[in-house]
Amino acid sequence: MGEDAYRAGFACFVGRPNAGKSTLTNAIMGRKIAITSKRPQTTRHVVRAILHRPDSQLILVDTPGLHRPRTLLGERLNEQVRQTWSEVDVIGVCLPADEKPGPGDRFIAEEIRNLRAKVVAVVTKIDLVSKNNLVRHLTNVSELADFADIVPVSAKTGENLETLVDVFAGHLPESPQLYPDGMVTEEPERVMMAELVREAALEGVRDELPHSLAVVIEEIEDEQSEGGPRKKIWAEIYVERQSQKGIVIGRRGERLKRVGTKARKGIAELIGGRVYLDLHVRVAKEWQRDPKLLKRLGF
Repeated sequence: MGEDAYRAGFACFVGRPNAGKSTLTNAIMGRKIAITSKRPQTTRHVVRAILHRPDSQLILVDTPGLHRPRTLLGERLNEQVRQTWSEVDVIGVCLPADEKPGPGDRFIAEEIRNLRAKVVAVVTKIDLVSKNNLVRHLTNVSELADFADIVPVSAKTGENLETLVDVFAGHLPESPQLYPDGMVTEEPERVMMAELVREAALEGVRDELPHSLAVVIEEIEDEQSEGGPRKKIWAEIYVERQSQKGIVIGRRGERLKRVGTKARKGIAELIGGRVYLDLHVRVAKEWQRDPKLLKRLGF
């Protein structure tokens, strides 16, 4: 292969829930592509972000965190992850610098050992540890598997992000570009809108609620208003129990209003225009375990 040849291909970030995969994708892209939250297992869809460079086109695939499933939804998310692993050229295993590699990390390293992809250890959140602790952590990471490269990065400060992209691009095959210029994601706009609503709804909720939240965009309509053209969007937030519905709505509807304000702002930035957002909260009992409801909610 020529050193100066154009390269294009797919790289995915994998790791335990909350290892910083979505935050890293957004930092590399310089814009929000995947929603983020401090809650584990926020990511539920495989999101493809397309980074255009003069010498390469890197398609970053953000995946849900691999975890021990307790529901049918969990099983399907793990299936998404394993399907993605089998198709990409490079796998970036995200390992937070402030946590020792554990059984979950060793499990993932063992799962991907025999795949065709090049495997790179991506040590995330290095801004949270001292240099000495980072050196010790990198040594521990190197003992997990025979990685093609180990790259320490910080999505927060941007440290080594360009190096990581260079490393990933260097492992891609020689290929013409796979997506047209200017395309940054193949995620449907409607799905991204729903994800922005879910991200807003995840803020400040109790521990048992995040996994029970799902969002569906029911209808989108272009309309003329006093302030000019805008999109009118009807969205349904689904929970599993009546008590959860009260938590999402909040006292006198105040929490749902805050969710709507934040989501509306995010959607307006996404589409570059004005938005009217109409939110409703519905109960779909035990939807994470119901095949029909999972299909209705897009899983």
